[in-house]
Amino acid sequence: MIWRSLASPHEGERTMPAKIMILGYGPIGRAIAQQLSDAGREALVAQRREPANLPSGVHFRACDALDRPNLTTALQGHDVLICTIGLAYDAAVWERDWPRLMANMLAACEANGARLVFVDDLYMHGPQPGPLDENTPLDAPGRKGRVRAAVTRQWQAARTVKATALRVTDFYGPGVTLSVLGQEAIGRLASGRAAQLGIDADEPHALAYAPDVAAAAILLADASDQAYGRAWMMPCAPARTPREVIRLAATALGVKPRLQVLPGWLQRLMGAFVPFLREWTETSYQHDRPFLVDGGSFERHFGFRPMPLEQGIPTTAASFFKS
Repeated sequence: MIWRSLASPHEGERTMPAKIMILGYGPIGRAIAQQLSDAGREALVAQRREPANLPSGVHFRACDALDRPNLTTALQGHDVLICTIGLAYDAAVWERDWPRLMANMLAACEANGARLVFVDDLYMHGPQPGPLDENTPLDAPGRKGRVRAAVTRQWQAARTVKATALRVTDFYGPGVTLSVLGQEAIGRLASGRAAQLGIDADEPHALAYAPDVAAAAILLADASDQAYGRAWMMPCAPARTPREVIRLAATALGVKPRLQVLPGWLQRLMGAFVPFLREWTETSYQHDRPFLVDGGSFERHFGFRPMPLEQGIPTTAASFFKS
């Protein structure tokens, strides 16, 4: 998949390959590290615990991002900090830690003369009548969304650091287990059980392919300063309904497209007893109606082509079957 990070950028956008530190090693951090390794580039992964089986050329440094001096020291010698961290899915944790984490990243970048690429989500946007794009207001009604909006304003207000954000919808791909198309959906199909969904199965829903997200983050890391000081929407393949996506996965696996959907009313009822569902239903407007994203600005600027679902879903399904 590294060919995507080598797509022809906008005239004047390409600089020398950056020396990158990846903060966090979840699915996107792993994909970034693997693509850099595949391209023969070195990189540094920084987080509290060393992950197993780092790709060739990828090094590790223990780092607590909530400790500003620790993060500042870890970033020494690097041109770009790519943040792929995900905090616990809890509004109180987000309110406590995200503003501090962003302040620490900006301070570390300033101290080291580095730039920031923030792999973000779409929680800062409230319900919209059409596709989300870079001009969509930061009007989320819920606690977690308000945190993401505030963090966005933090990096946008920075005057001494070049920063940009890649806003990413729900993503899927090999190794992505905790997502709407992760272990409980495609993973269950691969083991002969019915896929389970917590979103409406018959409304189109934008999905990003994790290796595409990694490639886009690398493009931003290597871009000139012209690409900074703004947010970018992550390009996605044309949206399909989750039911159609499950059919694609089932066909690839050679199984029946069995599907179970947990309705919104039941999620709200269970939220009184299940903390995750209580947090999840805060953004029900992302799950119970069309949820679309317009990543055309990034596509045009960087010559980027997102992976078609007809290819990405079978590849993902095969990865669950092998595991």
